[in-house]
Amino acid sequence: MSYLRGGYGVSERRACRVVAMPVGTNRYQSRKAPRTELRLRIRELARTRVRYGYRKIRILLIREGWHVGKKLVYRLYREEGLALRSRPKKRRVAAQRRQRPRAERPNQIWSLDFVSDQYSTGGRFRAFTVVDIFTRGCLAIEVGQSLKGDDVVRVLQRLRRQRGAPQALFCDNGSEFTSQALDLWAYHCQVTIDFSRPGKPTDNAFVESFNGTLRSECLDAHWFSGPTDAMRLIEDWRREYNGSRPHRALGERSPDEFIREIAASRDLTAAVPAGN
Repeated sequence: MSYLRGGYGVSERRACRVVAMPVGTNRYQSRKAPRTELRLRIRELARTRVRYGYRKIRILLIREGWHVGKKLVYRLYREEGLALRSRPKKRRVAAQRRQRPRAERPNQIWSLDFVSDQYSTGGRFRAFTVVDIFTRGCLAIEVGQSLKGDDVVRVLQRLRRQRGAPQALFCDNGSEFTSQALDLWAYHCQVTIDFSRPGKPTDNAFVESFNGTLRSECLDAHWFSGPTDAMRLIEDWRREYNGSRPHRALGERSPDEFIREIAASRDLTAAVPAGN
């Protein structure tokens, strides 16, 4: 209205009549509370977790004690200009998934894969990722310029000493996973290696999804000056992912929270006498 009144020198009523707007609507002043403190906290969370949308930010706010609904957080998130840039929609083709054993408890099936990136100086590096399918937790991310089958065995042996060996490993047909070293380790530890079909990444969907999250929230969000810097930042992100990042498949709980709830429920079941 200010443009019409200033540019054409007409009254407020005349300008409202031209655009078919009631005068009362033009004079309306919102009475909603500005919620300045909540807005500032949303901006802080969005600044530190650049790939979190309003849903995950709401979960973090609730953990901090805020009583906020989804619509309120969405409105403030949009008004603050924090909406993530939408990606172009791709044509989705229904994938024919392979029937694989289902994980029914923690540490039963691990999913393995590699992801690559580069340093700010131009040199490239690889990251070997290990995911527990049942808890969705990331057990390890090994960073190195050139990782071979022996490095895969070294990481798996370290995890075996910490938590025991799994029943099965899900992986693709890369040379690191088809190596004699990994085959010998699996034989001695009585672990089954289940390979994906060539050209079918959906056979190993859990770790593929995790690698996408790793890339968008960590690799694309940092400039790594060198190997030490990359290992530090990636390990910090892994700990945050396991400890605090909400996971939709776990009911917006983090993997660590999910594991603690499982342990608590098992302790409670064991404490109840048989027949009760």
